[in-house]
Amino acid sequence: MEDYQLHTMPNGIRVVHKQLTHTQIAHVGIMLDIGSRDELPHQQGLAHFWEHMAFKGTERRSNLQIINRLENVGGELNAYTTKEKICFHASVLTEHFDKALDLLSDITFHSVFPEKQIERERNVILEEISMYYDSPEDAIQDDFDGLIFEGHQLGANILGDAESLKRYKKEDFQTFIAQNLDTEKIVVSSVSKLPFKKVVDLAERLLKDIPASKTNRVRQAPTFYRPQKQEMSRNMTQAQIAMGRQSYALNDEKRLPFFVLSNLLGGPGMNSRLNLSVREKYGLVYGIDAQYTPFTDTGYFGIYFGTEPRQLNKTFSLIHKELKTLREKQLTSHQLHVTKQQLMGQLAMSEEGNMSYMLMMAKSLLDMNRIESLEHLFGHIKAITSQQLWDLANEMFTLDQFSYLSFLPEN
Repeated sequence: MEDYQLHTMPNGIRVVHKQLTHTQIAHVGIMLDIGSRDELPHQQGLAHFWEHMAFKGTERRSNLQIINRLENVGGELNAYTTKEKICFHASVLTEHFDKALDLLSDITFHSVFPEKQIERERNVILEEISMYYDSPEDAIQDDFDGLIFEGHQLGANILGDAESLKRYKKEDFQTFIAQNLDTEKIVVSSVSKLPFKKVVDLAERLLKDIPASKTNRVRQAPTFYRPQKQEMSRNMTQAQIAMGRQSYALNDEKRLPFFVLSNLLGGPGMNSRLNLSVREKYGLVYGIDAQYTPFTDTGYFGIYFGTEPRQLNKTFSLIHKELKTLREKQLTSHQLHVTKQQLMGQLAMSEEGNMSYMLMMAKSLLDMNRIESLEHLFGHIKAITSQQLWDLANEMFTLDQFSYLSFLPEN
């Protein structure tokens, strides 16, 4: 039995809800299958800019009214932009659920993009870009995307660049939305103690007048990858390193086994192989992790760390050793069991957060047109074999296919 309920409105917008009778907090969001990868070359940074501008005025509300609407009742209003999604979401006491969904509907579909606010927010985003590049451990991940997805929009920075941001006007936002808005690729997601019928009735009342729209947009998957090595001088004391390659898409049958393998190598657990070797045994880094990020039609795998320049060769040697071990030695039955148990525990704990669960439901529906229960997911994880992980290690951890990006101190 599914622990969520789903309703599709006549205009194509879907409403998904999970009822939890024991909570006093309601989490609700509107997620759109639009992201920075959908920008045309002359629209760089526009999706993220739209996310900011949604809070700056609608047909019914000024920016101060938007800010105060939920803050005055102790709620939180937020948003984010990724390569493939824009999401506006809120958390409130259940009694204010109607206020939250009303406000989210308003800023998502009825923004007016005041010219004065565009000028102000442009400066805010330019400052955000400056702050971002003052943090090399963050900046290197975006720059590494550009290396992995060279010449493709997935490699472009979500924030955009100063030159493109300076020229955007009201009409640019309206054009971008018209080009990309597809009501069949919009999900209203909520987790609260409210009954499903009440959530659906409210969504129907607020969103029934949104006209059905269909986009002809077709996302193009990257068709080219070549391993590269790039070094950049930065004003800092530590060396920051990213290394990795393109990987599997969301619907690839190898996605889940590779996620298991990546988690074993450099997941959040302190007992990941990279952490035990590079940090715990030799103390060469403060943190090191391996990330596997799938998209709808591709993905990437990356290892990230910072260390003293004089320790770079030793650190690389240890990382390469761990990759080689996974290529040459299959996991024992005990190692495989522990690896699966650890990942299942991590996934279960992540779903304990109701807001995270609300966002997960929306993203899963948009990406895969389904929401997997934990039990179903655990069944897939339990079925993974050491042979599968060994084969994947030999396919993905070959160093001649790795790209490297290094931020090195100027001196």
